[in-house]
Amino acid sequence: MALVKAENIGNQIQGMDSLPLFRQIGLMIALAATVALAVAIVLWVKEPSYRMLYGSLTDQEMLEITTSLDQAGIRYDINTSTNAVLVDAERVHDARMRLAGIGLPKGSGTGYELLDKDQGFGTSQFIETARYQRAIEGELSKTISSLNNIQSARVHLAIPKQSAFVRNRKKASASVMLSLYQGRMVSDDQANSIAHLVASSVPSLEMEDVTVVDQNGRLLTRTDGSSEMGQSSTQFDYRKKLEEYYIKRIEELLEPIVGVGKAKAQVVTDLDFTVTEQTHESYNPDLPSIRSEQTVEEQTSALGMLGGVPGAVSNQPPGAGVINGEEGENAPGGASNNSSRIVRNYELDRTISHTKHQTGKIKRISAAVVIDNKAGTGEEGSIPLTEDEMDRINGLVKEAIGFNPARGDSINVINAPFQVLPEPEPLPDTPLLEQPWLWDVVKQVIGLAVVLFVIFGVLKPALKNLAEKGESAREQQSAQAGEMAIEGPSQAMAALAAPVSSYDQTLESAKAVAQQEPQRVAQVVKDWVENDG
Repeated sequence: MALVKAENIGNQIQGMDSLPLFRQIGLMIALAATVALAVAIVLWVKEPSYRMLYGSLTDQEMLEITTSLDQAGIRYDINTSTNAVLVDAERVHDARMRLAGIGLPKGSGTGYELLDKDQGFGTSQFIETARYQRAIEGELSKTISSLNNIQSARVHLAIPKQSAFVRNRKKASASVMLSLYQGRMVSDDQANSIAHLVASSVPSLEMEDVTVVDQNGRLLTRTDGSSEMGQSSTQFDYRKKLEEYYIKRIEELLEPIVGVGKAKAQVVTDLDFTVTEQTHESYNPDLPSIRSEQTVEEQTSALGMLGGVPGAVSNQPPGAGVINGEEGENAPGGASNNSSRIVRNYELDRTISHTKHQTGKIKRISAAVVIDNKAGTGEEGSIPLTEDEMDRINGLVKEAIGFNPARGDSINVINAPFQVLPEPEPLPDTPLLEQPWLWDVVKQVIGLAVVLFVIFGVLKPALKNLAEKGESAREQQSAQAGEMAIEGPSQAMAALAAPVSSYDQTLESAKAVAQQEPQRVAQVVKDWVENDG
């Protein structure tokens, strides 16, 4: 086998040598291009199919994403023209989940960076105001996008031009559009927080004038301003949470006994949200105390009240026998009047109490519990619970909800077999054309077909043609050598002395003549020696 291959290679080389120079160069170029094409096709088949992961990324985001992909061992490619990152098509979802877990890409918005740019000479006041408003919108969008559950956000501000007159001033308004992650939601409290954030960042903007919607067009903020509706919604949420709390307590208490999924409960609570305030004032008459006391004493003398006719006689001093009014006091007309008065104010013990009763007080609880039958053996598929088991379960339910007959609580526990849910229908198979592995198989088949065509359609015929030409050239040379041997030494010597195309052909011809007619070859060599002296 090795001799045959060596002979074929020799024939191909000899056939190659028999061609003109230009044809040899053209054939070598064609063979090199064919081999290069085959190698390129093989590399193309081995190269994985890439799909776009994220596009229009900044350099910082691209650096963070590629670093994370390197750590995860995910192959990627970068398209510098679009700043896009491409990854293996089979791992594109895995890559997105990994990057979402670490908060990439963060997204970039236009904020106060606009103010850093050169505004040029002669920029109007309108352009400066519009640019500043756009910068505020970009900063608010970036701030809101940094919150959890929010993938991106856009903020639109409507700030009217204020008038110098107060009565003609208009209020500003704003709208926020949120793009949430798949399967995420924004609660009412979060929507109100976003509205508060926007209202606090813009002058003359009230929270009621901020509208927040999601990517599905669902309104997340209430614009009616009705406090009663807000209170009703809060009360409903509180009632719902309380009922879910009792349901969870009942099911967690019964499932270890009857089995997981074999106890279903529903609870209805009647709550009193009436706001009641009471003020009470009481007095204790047994504990009086003096708050204030006032004493007044008066003394009046009759002598001081004597007098006469105004004049000189009445103004004369008393006689010599009267000293310090003693004579007047002993006299019948010298009586005096003394009086005293005391005013006391008493304060009783007084108590003032202000009571505000609790809202959301439980007025009544109603609970309904259904217990599945026990699993049976043999022909009996299920076994009902006994009366003792039902009584124990009934007692457990009462303890779980804090049963109080004084307020009218009620429970109803029954035992009934649960209906077996039908098995869900299997999902439809993915069409063949949408299978992710189909393109890889097509690439491999196309690559294999092209390589086989290059081998068997180009290389093999070309090599076969060269081998046939080499073999025909060898046969022709052998025939010429035989003829020269038959014609005689002079003709053989002339044939050997004649110019040939190459040294290899001369060597092959000499070998052929030596094998066929060794005696004549010896004679030719003898003649060469004699002629050369």
